[in-house]
Amino acid sequence: MAPRIVAIGTAVPPVRLAQTDVRDMFTSQPGTSRLTQRLVHAAFDAADIQTRHSVVTQLAADGRPEPGEAIFRDASGTLHAPSTGERNDLYIRAAPGLYAASARAALEEARVTPAEVTHVVTVSCTGLFAPGPDYRLVRDLGLRPDVERYHLGFIGCAAALPAVRAAERIARADPDAVVLVVSTELCSLHIRVSDDPQQIVAASVFGDGAAAAVVTGAADIGRPGGFDLEGFATTLTSEGETDMTWTIGDHGFDMILSAEVPRIIGREIRDAVGPVLDGVDAWAVHPGGRSVLDRVEAGLDLDPAALDASRHVLRTHGNMSSATLLFILRDLLVGDALADGATVGALAFGPGLTVESARLTKRTPA
Repeated sequence: MAPRIVAIGTAVPPVRLAQTDVRDMFTSQPGTSRLTQRLVHAAFDAADIQTRHSVVTQLAADGRPEPGEAIFRDASGTLHAPSTGERNDLYIRAAPGLYAASARAALEEARVTPAEVTHVVTVSCTGLFAPGPDYRLVRDLGLRPDVERYHLGFIGCAAALPAVRAAERIARADPDAVVLVVSTELCSLHIRVSDDPQQIVAASVFGDGAAAAVVTGAADIGRPGGFDLEGFATTLTSEGETDMTWTIGDHGFDMILSAEVPRIIGREIRDAVGPVLDGVDAWAVHPGGRSVLDRVEAGLDLDPAALDASRHVLRTHGNMSSATLLFILRDLLVGDALADGATVGALAFGPGLTVESARLTKRTPA
């Protein structure tokens, strides 16, 4: 039996931010020039995002720092610039719970017990610690101590598909394998005040979330149905190495997402997808931003409704880096829009520019 995604679970932090509130928070910062205010309004209003979630409780209107937590925003509403270490400390405190919550949701939906999990693949590019999230999942979920563990770090928004591909390879090589793939991204930890247009764009789109998938090739494990994993492809575009980057600075991770990214994707997407996505019935495209989806739609000559699932996740959650694509696939898996046997083309974009793609087929239990 071909390896399949049996189920997908998701989790978000409790703080839900309205896009207009975050926009107004940035425009009201002391010393913000009129030009920067106009740039903030333009970026936030064009993002096609209504709400996002964050582990930084201080970003909410009534938010206050937790004991021992660095100051991101003070009582007057002024945003501060915690050090990278302080931001990472919050990642260490907040990320494990989201990893575990999304993983529990996936296992419950899949009807797979923690004792049946044989491999764990974790993903993140927004924080670091060791023993890492793979270790914590073994402890927090009560997995067997001999579970094989792998972590994919700093691959950016494209990382969910390499993680699922690794799970598929494991399941294909070991027919009894049950692989738990979990991505957690806390992008809002790296929020900052800036008059740099690229930093403003980053602040306008990124949110926090976690998603997990259960992958196996064993027909007798878990609930029937899911997504059959039928093919993967990776390609580098001919340009864009400096247009999407993710580096570590003194006051958080520095994200560059230049205006060239959507244009490069639009120009090269048709050649990048390759034969693995020929003739698919539906699409799950990572929403790096509204303009990225617009360029994919135009470059592949898609019907405007083809990216509805991607636009819905962007609108309600923002860009949660690598976790986002699994949110989209979950919506397609549990919804009624796709019939049994429908094929899905999944696309995600990462630094480089790297284009990751996968072909999946939905299987509905009889």
